[in-house]
Amino acid sequence: MKIAVEGCMHGDLDIVYQTIQHMERLNGIKIDLLLCCGDFQAVRNARDMESLNVPPKYREMKSFWKYYSGQEVAPIPTIFIGGNHEASNYLWELYYGGWAAPNIYFLGFAGVVKFGNVRIGGLSGIYNARDYRLGHHERPPYNENTIRSVYHVREYDVHKLMQVEEPIDIFLSHDWPLGITDCGNWQQLVRYKRHFENEIRERTLGSKAAAQLLEKLRPPYWFSAHLHCKFAALVQHGEGGPTTKFLALDKCLPRRKFLQIIDIESESGPYEIQYDEEWLAITRKFNPIFPLTYKNANFGGTQIEMQDCRQWVRSRLQTRGAKPFEFAQTVPSYDPSQLDSNNLSFDCPRNPQTESLLQLLELPYLLDSVSESRGTTYDLTPLIRGASSVENSEEIPIDDVDELEESAEVDDTET
Repeated sequence: MKIAVEGCMHGDLDIVYQTIQHMERLNGIKIDLLLCCGDFQAVRNARDMESLNVPPKYREMKSFWKYYSGQEVAPIPTIFIGGNHEASNYLWELYYGGWAAPNIYFLGFAGVVKFGNVRIGGLSGIYNARDYRLGHHERPPYNENTIRSVYHVREYDVHKLMQVEEPIDIFLSHDWPLGITDCGNWQQLVRYKRHFENEIRERTLGSKAAAQLLEKLRPPYWFSAHLHCKFAALVQHGEGGPTTKFLALDKCLPRRKFLQIIDIESESGPYEIQYDEEWLAITRKFNPIFPLTYKNANFGGTQIEMQDCRQWVRSRLQTRGAKPFEFAQTVPSYDPSQLDSNNLSFDCPRNPQTESLLQLLELPYLLDSVSESRGTTYDLTPLIRGASSVENSEEIPIDDVDELEESAEVDDTET
């Protein structure tokens, strides 16, 4: 199986798909799957842009809306996670995962799916110690604080991923696992990203949550983005243990290293995205303690035994099948001929895919529950005590320029 891995998409779907098709023609190959490591920017219309945490001058429609509307169709199956520059209102509709557009699948805030017999997991967002132990209290329309905190990784989602026991083949995170630079050529990295050196030496570059998952899951491959550069590392898990090949990629720009093709051993195709039985069982087990206010989950409050949950989910999938529910539009798509967006609502609609998945698992729909965050002030000091003073890793400028970029030698064929 040939898999294309892409760093930060920033809404440039047309360019990435055209690059992949060019590589297929040039090399006489067929790529089976595209994985995107965040900042996908699934912006459907002007309202979605107001949920996108970027400076106003970078709020562009880009090209996702064409795939959402059906004007274009992704030429290869695509799986993506969220980063810190997303239309968070849309991703909240698909918290558990689902089709963001035909042939384009969002893994959810945390998730695992199968593509053929290859098992792919992912964690959306970036780590911020200040918000890590909070619940998912944010609801659209977001204010100046929640538009940022909504994409901060939560302990609840990490805890669910930590329950995964069966092997994961590929894992995606937007920011890098903390300490990953110890396993690669960080000296070369800081030649091009000088401002990383202090964070590397102080061990503050990266996500503590991702490092925890890396140690637990130990996948053969781990891909990230966020820091707008290419960096490779090889992680040895204990003496004589398995290894993880880590690769971070750049954003989609000319002469930048934003795309990599890898070969994965797999059964013969054709391949399709399918629900993962173990992950659905974990979802069912932990959904009763889904934290929807500032308060974190009570992880001792789950009553269902995992083995019983697995058997129940297995029987449901045997009856219904493991193919995800079909894509459904929930809001109007951008129309270039209609410049007035005042008729678009800020409402967060219920996505039929999410409703159907929850019905399959016999779980209640909780995503539109009223949050305590509206009009209420909380003293969060106990929650943030001991948080790292370096919490600006999300401030990676969209138009950043490498300090040595002009003088560096760049291969014109590098993607």
